[in-house]
Amino acid sequence: MSIVERVAWIAVDWGASKLQIWAMDGAHDLLAERSLTQDMGGLECMQFESVLLQIIDEFLVAGRVMPVICCGMVGAKHGWVEADYITAPSRPPSGACAMRVISNDARIDVRIVPGMKQVAQPDVMWGEETQVAGFLSEQPKFDGVLVMLGTHSKWVHISAGEIVSFQTFITGEIYALLAHQSVLKHSIAVTGWDDIAFEVALAETISRPESAAAKLFSLRAASLVGDQSAEVARARLSGLLIGLELAATRPYWLGQNLAVVAATNAGEIYAKALSLQGLQAQVYDARLMMRRGLIAAYNTMKNTT
Repeated sequence: MSIVERVAWIAVDWGASKLQIWAMDGAHDLLAERSLTQDMGGLECMQFESVLLQIIDEFLVAGRVMPVICCGMVGAKHGWVEADYITAPSRPPSGACAMRVISNDARIDVRIVPGMKQVAQPDVMWGEETQVAGFLSEQPKFDGVLVMLGTHSKWVHISAGEIVSFQTFITGEIYALLAHQSVLKHSIAVTGWDDIAFEVALAETISRPESAAAKLFSLRAASLVGDQSAEVARARLSGLLIGLELAATRPYWLGQNLAVVAATNAGEIYAKALSLQGLQAQVYDARLMMRRGLIAAYNTMKNTT
C-alpha cells in the first residue's frame, strides 16, 4: 500500500513564518512530513488554501475527503480565519471546538484549533495551547510551570489539567533583532559558544536587571577596545536576555515543578540557566508535543463529527 493510500489525516502547525505538516495514518503513526517557509503576514485570507495545497496536494486523491487539523497563527485575526479564543483558566482547547474552514477544494476538510487568551493580564497564545495538550497527554498529572520556547517564550502555569495563567516574553525576537539588525551585529557570531561567558552574563541581569541596556552595549565596546571574541559575545547576549526573563518570571518558577518544551538546543540552554538557580527541568521536544496535541485534537474532533 502506498503512503498516499495510508494517509488518514494531516496535522498542521502554521505559524507566522513557517508551515509544518505531518501526514498521519489511522493509528496516528507518522508517514511523512513537509515544511515550507512562508510569511503568513503577506497572505490574503483567500490565499491560505492555495499555500496549504502546495504542500499537501501529493497526499490528496479525487473522491476522498482528507481531514486537515491546524493550529497556530493561522487561526489568529490576520490568519486564514479567526478562531474564537478559549479564555484561561481552562483546559487546552480540543478538536471539539475547532473551527471548520470553508474551502474550495472538495478533497479537504480543514479545521482550526483555537488559541487561548488571558483577560486580567492581557496575553494570547496560538499553537502553544496545542503543545500543552500534547504534553498533558504524556504527563496528565503534571502540576507546575511549562517553559515553552520559540521566537516568543511562554511561561504557562498548569494545575489539575488546566492552563491557569501564562505570560509571554519576546526574548527570542529581541535576540534576533539585536544580533542581526542592531549595532551589535558586527560583534555577534552566528555559531560558537562560551559557557562561562553565558553564566556570568546570566547572573548579571538576574541580580541587576536595570543594568541590561548598558551591559548590552558593552558587547560592542568589548569587541572594539578589548579582545572579546564574537563567540563569547554571542553567549553573553543570550545570558543577558535570558537573565532578564528569569528575573521577571521569578514568581512563576520559584518553588515550582518545571518542564521545558523546546527544540533541543534552546531547551538545553534554558535548562542550564534554570539549573544555575537550583532548579531542575526536563526538556521535551516541541515538535513531538505539537504532534501529540494535534493527535488529541483530531481524536476529539472525530468523536464529535
